[in-house]
Amino acid sequence: MRFSLTSQTSTDGVTEQSFTLGDIPGVLFTQDAAVGPRPLILMGHGGGQHKRAPGVLAGAHRFAAEGFAVAAIDAPHHGDRPKDEEFLRFAGDMRARMSAGGNPAELVAAMHELLAGQTVADWQAVLTALQELDHVGDSLVGYWGVSMGCGLGVPLLAAEPRVRAAVLGLLGVHGLAEQAARVTVPVRFLLQWDDTRVPREGALALFDALGSPDKTLHANPGDHGEIPASETDSALRFFARHLGQGR
Repeated sequence: MRFSLTSQTSTDGVTEQSFTLGDIPGVLFTQDAAVGPRPLILMGHGGGQHKRAPGVLAGAHRFAAEGFAVAAIDAPHHGDRPKDEEFLRFAGDMRARMSAGGNPAELVAAMHELLAGQTVADWQAVLTALQELDHVGDSLVGYWGVSMGCGLGVPLLAAEPRVRAAVLGLLGVHGLAEQAARVTVPVRFLLQWDDTRVPREGALALFDALGSPDKTLHANPGDHGEIPASETDSALRFFARHLGQGR
């Protein structure tokens, strides 16, 4: 697949470089005029979102300002990528079940399974391409992803040894127990105590299923997506400890 940097902008000392790798659209965030290798953080977005969703942008800019390289891509059937009929049917079923007050965990797990194989392959290809860039290099790699970003991140962590630490959360164990057991890198797991989308017991079960001997649970009050800003500071310290400081 051909890797191409397609455009570049700069905001508040952080450069955003849009890229494509084959049919995978993404964006790389680094400090302005970044030179030399630096730790890389891969950021997975939530369901129905994309590589420039507000939460992804905020976290990516913060991590990049501290000297990390950060990459985000559109998951299959999200953002600038085409959506097929099977995916649209899944998405419609999920919305209908949630509107009716039902538990969508089974459908969520099925959707994540639909996307996971392609997403893992996409991330592996993107990681290889980015590590060829002089201002990224082959330094240590981390992963940040909650909600769907967690559902697709667990299979990535189970399959890709280059990822050495991860922030995960906002998801239950349904469909992920076997792959979670193969995750052995340090993990920071985020849980919203009043989450109306993810039952608390399921999220705690996913944390318990993770095979890592170095894992920490951070629980905060609030609903799904109401992660406090202080968790970004905590994630920075976590990544700096396990990946090294950014440049």
